[in-house]
Amino acid sequence: MAKHLEAGIWGEQQAVRYLQECGYDIISINWRHKHLEVDVIAKDGDILVFVEVKSRNDSRFGEPKEFVDHRKRRNLIRLADAYISYTKYEGEIRFDIVSVFLKENKIELIKDAFWSN
Repeated sequence: MAKHLEAGIWGEQQAVRYLQECGYDIISINWRHKHLEVDVIAKDGDILVFVEVKSRNDSRFGEPKEFVDHRKRRNLIRLADAYISYTKYEGEIRFDIVSVFLKENKIELIKDAFWSN
């Protein structure tokens, strides 16, 4: 497996562990709908949270969170709509981003990173 893929998997594992430590209940990892995928679906109290994980060795080319661009956000919103429809969920939702800094072994959680329209 390519090193960047291994680093991404390791970063996701660290993000899941961190979210659990923060009290999130993990519902699904790498949930797919058609060609779309979300890294983590979890509950934070009564709120359903769709979490995008971004792992980087360093921030030389920008912070990991900056790589969740407009296209990625739009796809996450579409995926959230599909999940809500599939599960008949009727509560509040939120989109979070977890940045994993691999060399520094540091994790940053950004709650309410963006909103759907």
